[in-house]
Amino acid sequence: MIRRVVLIVLDSVGIGALPDAHLYGDAGAHTLSHIDRQVGGLQLPNMQTLGLGNIDKFIGIKRVKNPIGSYGKLAIASCGKDTNIGHWELAGLVQKKPFPTYPNGFPQEIITPFCKAIRRDILGNTAASGTEIIKQLGAEHLRTGCPIVYTSADSVFQIAAHEDIIPLNKLYKICETARRLLIAPHNVLRVIARPFTGTPDAFIRTPYRRDFALPPPEDTLLDKLQQAGITVIGIGKIGDIFSVRGIKQSRHTKSNQDGMAAILKAMNKYKSGLIFANLVDFDMLYGHRNDVSGYERALCAFDTWLPRLSDKMRPDDLLIITSDHGCDPTYAGTDHTREYALLLVYGKNIAQGVNLGAGSSLSNVGQSIADIFKIGSLEHGVSFYGKIKA
Repeated sequence: MIRRVVLIVLDSVGIGALPDAHLYGDAGAHTLSHIDRQVGGLQLPNMQTLGLGNIDKFIGIKRVKNPIGSYGKLAIASCGKDTNIGHWELAGLVQKKPFPTYPNGFPQEIITPFCKAIRRDILGNTAASGTEIIKQLGAEHLRTGCPIVYTSADSVFQIAAHEDIIPLNKLYKICETARRLLIAPHNVLRVIARPFTGTPDAFIRTPYRRDFALPPPEDTLLDKLQQAGITVIGIGKIGDIFSVRGIKQSRHTKSNQDGMAAILKAMNKYKSGLIFANLVDFDMLYGHRNDVSGYERALCAFDTWLPRLSDKMRPDDLLIITSDHGCDPTYAGTDHTREYALLLVYGKNIAQGVNLGAGSSLSNVGQSIADIFKIGSLEHGVSFYGKIKA
């Protein structure tokens, strides 16, 4: 019997373009394979032992005859390739209607009331890379005190500000103002605070990013677990993504290392329930910045840490490692890529080496967890739990 599930989302570690990727401009994307190829072979021995190399062909990650985990990949059934879309689907919520995007910037019917509400003008209002736009407009921001507003291929309203000009608490309040304004008909999925520091020749984004998301439009796995009296711990962006709904304790983190430490700490404290963690550095620091070597180092650091997690696992624990979308750092541009999510499942008292195949939805994860905790069916998803029971 499984009493505790540790669900870790490797943010943006996609494992190959979805059949409809061309509709998003992402044909041929493959985050993990392209990194593997460009570095001459990724060395991830612990995930390899779990079965990572059995999901697809790689140079460095080998197929093993008897993996100790079960393995597969999952399609995204929702429209989009965004963090919230992916995580909501993992929790059983499939979005068939896309959220609005603004490739040409936000219309004045959004910007004018926003400026009036915060009593400041803005800079930017364009689709841009976050690091590039602070290079371009950071000095003017220092001079004027106007926040920098920008977007991406996702449904996001991002607000960048230097911490010495607009302190964190004030930046978060500005984001909360934007969140209240960006409702129907402009249901922008996320407002994101993007603080930075430094000087015009060396601006640096700080780890105090915050996401202010629309709440899930329906109950998710987390709500149902809470209703059943089962503890859910959110680590990293999880609390922001789900508007803290269904979560007993939410722990923001500054980095992958901080997130991994928080996972181990939660395992020491909570002996049952769901520990749900997002490790964002893969996406935020490396995928969006086309930094292949940085992405490789982050993957290797996670792989090196995995035995510490395994040592803490009890016979009634289950580990699920997956992802939410891709962000191929070798691909044109700096946006997310529409890809399959990897799936690795491990426990000391479950079947080993099961090929879980290519699932049609990320919500298969949520339904499997619902089965484990016996809370009934979610709206979407097909459980793989029956295939891995010991």
